[in-house]
Amino acid sequence: MSRIEQDEEATAARIVAEALTWLGTPYRHQGTTRGVGCDCLGLVRGVWRGVYGREPELPGPYSADWAEMNGGDPLLAAAQRHCRRADEGDLSPGRLVVFRWRRGMAAKHAGILITRERFIHAYEGHAVLISPLVPQWHRRIAGLFRFPDINWS
Repeated sequence: MSRIEQDEEATAARIVAEALTWLGTPYRHQGTTRGVGCDCLGLVRGVWRGVYGREPELPGPYSADWAEMNGGDPLLAAAQRHCRRADEGDLSPGRLVVFRWRRGMAAKHAGILITRERFIHAYEGHAVLISPLVPQWHRRIAGLFRFPDINWS
């Protein structure tokens, strides 16, 4: 295994380990605090802070209908700015997965793969949980991304 592959594997392992510490965190719109409350973006932001020490950017306040009101595809665009796009079939643990509820609509949900078949996410009405990547979720994937190497700065 090359040094790059080892670094990527180490990063993915840290991402998964940090994400698992968020299990049971209540759902709270715009929340980003483990054990207190988070939404799907807050989970990803909190995991990022736990692994890298700081976030690459702050999203600012957003409403539940932010994607419909602002146009574009801001969640997918942010993932593309800060992570590297992974191949469509690369369901490796530690990948950021961004979901689109309906074709032609902006992506509005995110989670982190913990295995090829399961992902962790904050889902409205639930605490942070692990869900199987069943066909109903799989067909909604708008993008898969690799987090930056641990030495990101």
